[in-house]
Amino acid sequence: MSIAVRKNNHIDICLREDVQSRLLNGFEKYRLLHNALPEADFNTYSTETEFLGKKISAPILISSMTGGTEQGEQININLVKAASILNLPFAIGSQRIYISDPGLKIYPYRKLAPNIPFLANVGAVQMNYGFERDDFLRAVDMIEADALILHLNPLQELIQQKGDTNFSGLLKKIESLCSNFPVPVIVKEVGFGISYDTAKKLREAGVAMIDVAGAGGTSWSRVESLIYGESDVRSIAEQFDDWGIPTAECIRSIHEMDASIPLIASGGITNGVEAAKAVHLGASIAGMAAKLLPAAVENSDAVYNVLKSVILQFKIAMFISSGIEKFV
Repeated sequence: MSIAVRKNNHIDICLREDVQSRLLNGFEKYRLLHNALPEADFNTYSTETEFLGKKISAPILISSMTGGTEQGEQININLVKAASILNLPFAIGSQRIYISDPGLKIYPYRKLAPNIPFLANVGAVQMNYGFERDDFLRAVDMIEADALILHLNPLQELIQQKGDTNFSGLLKKIESLCSNFPVPVIVKEVGFGISYDTAKKLREAGVAMIDVAGAGGTSWSRVESLIYGESDVRSIAEQFDDWGIPTAECIRSIHEMDASIPLIASGGITNGVEAAKAVHLGASIAGMAAKLLPAAVENSDAVYNVLKSVILQFKIAMFISSGIEKFV
């Protein structure tokens, strides 16, 4: 199965099948402490922050979804248009297909959004399958990105038919890339979480930021098993339906152990209140993907409306909260 066909299958399955992790994202175990006396004017209260050296309107990231196909391209166009209007950062889906096929040209997304932070994205495991520093530079250059995401997806690759399963020696290769790369390198999971021990090793290797991409959102083991439809693959994959570390617990545990590690919270975040909880737990920014996909298939206005609501929810939650506590 070609990469392009698989990417289109990913989109179709995520839209029409139940691909949700059997774990919750963990934010249901926390509640924000109500502040009855905000001592501020909501009309002038700002959610602006800085991300990758640029001002953004709120700490909300459009997380990596797709790319490399006609359908994926239109989804990204709609996402980028909305991101530009709202001044939010945008992370593209894996660019492996463009690097593997130099004849395939990527859409000039940067022309749609000249000022927002862009994040390039390639699987870290490709370092063991021929990708070198110049390939990762190409990924950055082709979208004029402000940072590079290296995604980690061992469970997805193990379920995927003919997946790339050699994850040996990647830490040293990540360290080497980080030591001589022109933009910050971010490492993320794809929906099963990153533990403190792994985050610490990555940070010591020179990684600028960790996107925990915890459990509680899309389960890519379920997605991959549904693509092939073989009963034996599904029976193996279903044993991992509740696999991973919930997003909230990734953020809490890493931040408590080392508050100096910059964190992106993603994995099942669907609203601004959860984003606020993530920030109170120690994340610098919260990422969303699956929540935006149905709107992104429709048009940029639909994406804008979803994100505008999320930002307002986040603003209200931050305005009337003074902290967070665990209650379950």
